[in-house]
Amino acid sequence: MGIDNEKWQHEENCNVDLKQKAIDDWLPVTASRKAKWWYSAFHNLTAMVGAGVLSLPYAMSNMGWGPGVTILILSWVITLYTLWQMVEMHEMIPGKRLDRYHELGQEAFGEKLGLWIVVPQQVIVEAGTCIVYMVTGGKSLKKIHDTLCPDCRDIKTSYWIIIFASVNFVIAQCPNFNSLSIISMSAAAMSLTYSTIAWAASVKNGVVPNVDYGPRSTATVDKVFNFLSALGDVAFAYAGHNVVLEIQATMPSTREVPSKKPMWKGVIWAYLGVAFCYFPVAIIGYYMFGNSVDDNILITLEKPAWLIAAANLFVVVHVIGGYQVFAMPVFDMIETLMVKKLHFPPSFALRFSVRTIYVALTMFIGICIPFFGSLLGFLGGFAFAPTTYFLPCIIWLKLKKPKKYGLSWTINV
Repeated sequence: MGIDNEKWQHEENCNVDLKQKAIDDWLPVTASRKAKWWYSAFHNLTAMVGAGVLSLPYAMSNMGWGPGVTILILSWVITLYTLWQMVEMHEMIPGKRLDRYHELGQEAFGEKLGLWIVVPQQVIVEAGTCIVYMVTGGKSLKKIHDTLCPDCRDIKTSYWIIIFASVNFVIAQCPNFNSLSIISMSAAAMSLTYSTIAWAASVKNGVVPNVDYGPRSTATVDKVFNFLSALGDVAFAYAGHNVVLEIQATMPSTREVPSKKPMWKGVIWAYLGVAFCYFPVAIIGYYMFGNSVDDNILITLEKPAWLIAAANLFVVVHVIGGYQVFAMPVFDMIETLMVKKLHFPPSFALRFSVRTIYVALTMFIGICIPFFGSLLGFLGGFAFAPTTYFLPCIIWLKLKKPKKYGLSWTINV
């Protein structure tokens, strides 16, 4: 009887494991672990360089030369370090991969507390970014139309957002990160292209007459508010941390070649791309236009018309890819909840419903709140800064427990 019970228990455990594996093979983050290091480069560059780079000259105008350049450089260095921490912590527990940001939080703070610390902030970041990208995509489409056909009838931004969303309704059905590789590669290439156009066209236009590098407002309250908003813009520009573990989850891992090696190689290339995009756009854009620059530098630029239209088209292609990269972890969260907690069977119908509703919601909110600059500052200060600058360090301290003056603060020992 005891042997029969043990056999039954073993078969039951095997069935549970097989069922769990089938679910993991269906969920978007863990479905495929065959990514290459350049996938990491594309995905991270697409996630990092997005709508935020276009607002950096505006952020500089609210901070001034000294604080602005200092904060840009410090942000690049600090976020690269915290990104390295997250890559290292992915497989910090022997035999276990922490495939999602909230799993890392749960490992550090416990099952319930970790979930509540990470998930609300991560959802705000990822859903908020998708909303901002809806607005950005719609405004860029409108800019293309208005630039190429200035005498045509004006079409409201809301309609352009709907047109942009219609593309995302289709692409959102891609099952996992690796199925987005070509889209992400295209988006990364577009980000490098339109960033180059932004600063090159600024140089071509030259310094505007009577350029002013002083504060936008003389009131102290306004100065403080604008400065804090600029910090939020910069934080928004360094957004890749919220999807980095999910990207690393797609990497194969063995004892000889753990996933952190190809992942980190891709991150380095991505951050070189970030530097190539961010610093010229921010510094040259501010130098040329001063405090008259708009919260999206491509809106400030008017000539040559064909080049500005092309740059905005590249922005549209990029934010389509960026939208999908940031939406994929949200899809994973919702589909995990539906399948594991609510016991819905994994199916195309479930995936189609979840993703269509999500895209529709972000479209609706984007139409209702088309305030591009304000969204960047709010999201950057409220959620991007904690999940990018602070939380990785806190989790590192919790899990690594480095000595006060030990090397494990900076290297993996």
